[in-house]
Amino acid sequence: MVMTFRTAMLSEGEEVGRVIRAAFTPYLRALGREFPDDGSAQLAEELERFVAELERGDVYVALDGERIVGAVRTKPQKKDLCIYQIAVDPARQGTGVGSWLLQRIDELARARGLDGLSLETAEMAVANIRLYQRHGFEIVHRGPPDHGLDPHTRVYMVKSF
Repeated sequence: MVMTFRTAMLSEGEEVGRVIRAAFTPYLRALGREFPDDGSAQLAEELERFVAELERGDVYVALDGERIVGAVRTKPQKKDLCIYQIAVDPARQGTGVGSWLLQRIDELARARGLDGLSLETAEMAVANIRLYQRHGFEIVHRGPPDHGLDPHTRVYMVKSF
């Protein structure tokens, strides 16, 4: 598997969105949620935020040839880089793409001179928590999600450099 990591282009927004939606649909359903319906205010707000992230260069992709097989949405913080979402095309899950993306994001944050990475995931996402721990993330606390869209406990994790 020879992959390329780079900043997503605005013109790739639809394909990046497809990968994220495909990867996150089972996760959201496990939380008792669905993606917002077309035409909803929530969807419009999320799309506006996503386009702004693409324009700022805060979204990265893993390409296998010309095909986008993974994506990472980030939120730059003062001292670290927050991984807002990491998504792998369901057809490629379990093949190392997620680990490969985490390594690239780690390299990116280090090259920027940041102090580390942070993220949150649902407590029920045990496999994701194990993946992040294998990549040096530590649990710093557990608590309710900031967004309040579901009652499921989140695990907040950091990786310090």
